[in-house]
Amino acid sequence: MTEETHTPGQSQAEPEAARAEPLPDTPNGNGGKKRRALIILLMAGLVCLVLGLAWWIHGKSHIETDNAFIEAKTVSISCKVAGTVKRVLVEDNQYVGKGDALVELDQEDYRVQVAQAEAGVSVAENETGGEQLRAEGARATVELARARAEQADLDLRRGEALFRREVIPREQLDRLGTAQRVAQSQLREAREGFKQAQAVAGLAGPGGNRARVRQRQALLNEARLRLSYTRVLAPTNGYITRKAVEPGANIQAGQPLMALVPLQDAWIIANYKEGQLTHIRPGQKVEFTVDAYPDRSFTGRVNSIMAGTGAAFSLLPPENATGNYVKVVQRIPVKISIDNNSDPEHLLRVGMSVVPTVLVERSTGEILRDLVPFL
Repeated sequence: MTEETHTPGQSQAEPEAARAEPLPDTPNGNGGKKRRALIILLMAGLVCLVLGLAWWIHGKSHIETDNAFIEAKTVSISCKVAGTVKRVLVEDNQYVGKGDALVELDQEDYRVQVAQAEAGVSVAENETGGEQLRAEGARATVELARARAEQADLDLRRGEALFRREVIPREQLDRLGTAQRVAQSQLREAREGFKQAQAVAGLAGPGGNRARVRQRQALLNEARLRLSYTRVLAPTNGYITRKAVEPGANIQAGQPLMALVPLQDAWIIANYKEGQLTHIRPGQKVEFTVDAYPDRSFTGRVNSIMAGTGAAFSLLPPENATGNYVKVVQRIPVKISIDNNSDPEHLLRVGMSVVPTVLVERSTGEILRDLVPFL
């Protein structure tokens, strides 16, 4: 066996102490881990800053609100004449086209009125024929009276000539003068009778219009028009709603029967905060979604901006000049037109909640200048 040798002055604890000394920092040590963590933290902060800035820029160029609803015109359908409902040709929520029949009334009473008006026209035409004959008789009477007046004038002139030659006495001349005045009076009377006959026959106006026949013809046209009103037609394309009429019901003129909603002309009323309207202008593009179809996007255009806030036109507007004033952010309605090709199936319904986003025409540079005004 070999003996282990030890140098003088060297103890056995020295190797253990050497092994216990700390090693210098290496790339794989704690210092490297700290640097990596710091780099990752800085990169994460930079990414968050970039994403936050992008989100802020997007929010400045895409003005959004959830206080918006779909609206459309509501056409109240009523009948212009009274009567008994014979047929109702539509149901609730049914789509109808312009000119489609909605309700039919019993037409018998109005057919009778048309027949009476037609008979009135025939009677007026016959009466006018007889009155025309009477007018012609009055014209002949005028001609006869004129001839007698001319003869009386001629006799008077001859009598005056004979009286100057003392052929006839004064008494006979007076009779001739009286006969002449009577003939003139009869002529005037005949002319007045002719004018009256013309007025009765409707011939006094220009063109020989027959006033009485025209009056009866107007009554006939009115009766036919009232008969046509017994069929209620759709004034435009749309969907039937609030139907409140059934066959057999007696209705009055102007009584609401149902409502017609033309969804093809629907629009959006978006109540934006007053601070969001700075860059909203008519004509800007709008993208919106509805709660009923969350996976589908629709498009439209800003149509107009209301002339005042919603509170200003409410039934009881606020009186800010009285009491303690607390500032409340006001909302101003913005009308948004829906593109026709955006909803060809007419899925949108009146009253649906909408989330519209107005794409304002602002560049990134303009938005950043708002963030740093001195740039």
